[in-house]
Amino acid sequence: MAKKGKKYREAVKLYDKQELMDVKEAIETCLKVATAKFDETIELHIRLGVDSRHADQQVRGAIVLPHGTGKTKKVLVITKGDKEKEAQEAGADYVGAEDMIEKIQKENWFDFDVLIATPDMMGLVGRLGKVLGPKGLMPNPKSGTVTPNVGKAVEEVKAGKVEYRLDKANIIHIPIGKKSFGAEKLEENLTALMEAVVKAKPAAAKGKYLRSITITPTMGPGVKINPIKFSV
Repeated sequence: MAKKGKKYREAVKLYDKQELMDVKEAIETCLKVATAKFDETIELHIRLGVDSRHADQQVRGAIVLPHGTGKTKKVLVITKGDKEKEAQEAGADYVGAEDMIEKIQKENWFDFDVLIATPDMMGLVGRLGKVLGPKGLMPNPKSGTVTPNVGKAVEEVKAGKVEYRLDKANIIHIPIGKKSFGAEKLEENLTALMEAVVKAKPAAAKGKYLRSITITPTMGPGVKINPIKFSV
């Protein structure tokens, strides 16, 4: 196991790592242990009582956080015709069709964070499934990245839209802002995200849905949040 740095070890002494805190206290503690010299990203990790191996227990969606994430995302839109202009006017960083597909295939080009496509272009985009899928870049209707309304989709991403989904361990990992946001804005982002995840509870989910909630800065230790406030 990797040895933790001195700052990390000192931060752990500031609180009880096993304590389940309310949201406000957990965020304040997280900010206290975020001692790196840069503006650390604050992340939320939610372990759910579902089995992601079953299609009817998938938890996936997207939400525009009230205060964004503090990071500007580069957006690629795969579309044609009038939709190209719509995407450009909305602030897309790259817009194209076959040319962009070819660029990804031949140049292994991935200078973008989000890929949005109109439904008519998914036949083309589908060819890139093997390279886009592992990177989490494959467009999906559930996350709003396969849509005829490309202008709105681009604007939402630029405004701070984030996608959440389970990993193989049934955990959602997602940024909710930067340390510089302060406790109030981080709490509003966290609450909005938790409400979306709770609302997305699959009908097939049995037993306790919210197993654990942890908030953590980029370089610091995690702080546990009592799931009872959000329990369903």
